[in-house]
Amino acid sequence: MEYISTRNNYKKVNSAAAISLGMVPEGGLFVPKQITEFTTEKIMAMKNKDYQELAVWIFKEFLSDFTEAEIKESVAEAYNSDNFPVEEKTPLVKLNDNTYILELWHGPTAAFKDMALQILPQLLLKSVEKLEIKNEIVILVATSGDTGKAALEGFKDLEGVKIIVFYPEDGVSRVQEDQMKTTTGNNTAVVSLKGNFDDCQTAVKEIFADKDFKAKMENNNYQFSSANSINWGRLLPQIVYYFKAYFDTIKQNGIKAGEKINITVPTGNFGNILAGYYAYKMGLPVNKFICASNDNKVLTDFFETGVYDIERDFIKTISPSMDILISSNLERFLFEMTDHDSQKICNWYQELKQNNKFEIDQQTKEKMQNLFSGHYCTEAEAKTQIKSTYDKFNYLLDPHTAVAVNSTKKYRKQNHDLKTAVITSTANPYKFSRAVLESLKEEKLSKDEYRIIEELEELTAVEIHRGIKDLENKQSRHDHSSNKDSLKEKITEILELN
Repeated sequence: MEYISTRNNYKKVNSAAAISLGMVPEGGLFVPKQITEFTTEKIMAMKNKDYQELAVWIFKEFLSDFTEAEIKESVAEAYNSDNFPVEEKTPLVKLNDNTYILELWHGPTAAFKDMALQILPQLLLKSVEKLEIKNEIVILVATSGDTGKAALEGFKDLEGVKIIVFYPEDGVSRVQEDQMKTTTGNNTAVVSLKGNFDDCQTAVKEIFADKDFKAKMENNNYQFSSANSINWGRLLPQIVYYFKAYFDTIKQNGIKAGEKINITVPTGNFGNILAGYYAYKMGLPVNKFICASNDNKVLTDFFETGVYDIERDFIKTISPSMDILISSNLERFLFEMTDHDSQKICNWYQELKQNNKFEIDQQTKEKMQNLFSGHYCTEAEAKTQIKSTYDKFNYLLDPHTAVAVNSTKKYRKQNHDLKTAVITSTANPYKFSRAVLESLKEEKLSKDEYRIIEELEELTAVEIHRGIKDLENKQSRHDHSSNKDSLKEKITEILELN
């Protein structure tokens, strides 16, 4: 399997190079040159496989420069019973006859990012070894809340790797911040940044593209990589759970083998839903992808109009992991929608850089709309959805999953499409306990975050996730801060560069 740049500005590489580099050095993202499409019969032959077996099957298609033994070893290390103590790694919960919730938060940090970030370190270390890279790897991560802790947990104490996480000051929940700041490991650093997630992400991308700073790193025997979903090694593992969810829906008699489903994903950076699209490209029977946004509805507007416009107010919401205007993985999606037309990608992203917006052509727009539908949910609607779902089904949603459930309802009402829907639940409700409890009680609460967690458990009897339990009593270990224009200086300080 070869990987190419979305902007046709870099040589073809194997998966080890794509994973170790993280993103194309000259700008752009790595994508598979071609994707094997399986027949329905071939796919259905896998329906009784467990999660690890499905992961090995899919990874073998995309990591052709890895041996089967290397892949099996990585999968076993990532998806062991310590990291995922539940019987099913990604349980599928039935809400009603045609609505299922795919719980992706049973890993160590209570967020879906664990599904990829427990295995990415294994893949990265093997990639570095294959390429005979002698420099120490420095992972730079921009996070809107969940990726940071999941990446820190995956990479902490790994020999030959350092990880630096940047998060927006006042842009994450108290639990998310405490999870990051209490991370152990002698190779971890956490930096709060004055600004929003887009500021973090843009600053990190600019550092990746800075040739002078890259040379400075090399002179100090370091080189950069990424754990964000710009790294193909982050995106690839997420394909697995879409196949698992489909097979589990069959087992629960929600669909028949070969029947198409709808998939709803709450997304800001477009990585999670893009993994679903790659599963579809492999042959997974999908009728429609419902792209669910919060009040930062840049993607909803894009799917409706074909105009991607970030010239708008940035809104802080109770679903902070979706408070994003610049969706990195949309570039990969458009590259696929245009049949790998890198010139269009270059033109559109140059327009975005210059004018804060671009408009795609009619043919691409129609192709996109045939498969994707964008919907959004206001903060007030998300709160109402949390309460109504709990009252009706005795099921507790986090704010991001609430956005997805509400968007599914809107899609169904607008399109009269009642096909079975699988809705990805991206975080445990205790990660956003204040928003959840305020939604249930329909009132503002001023008490401490951890007293809210206690009250939420008392009210609902839902067990507190192990990644959050006793978090209050853990020692804060990180106190770095920076602004978006001083990241290079902060990295220089942390790494003690000459």
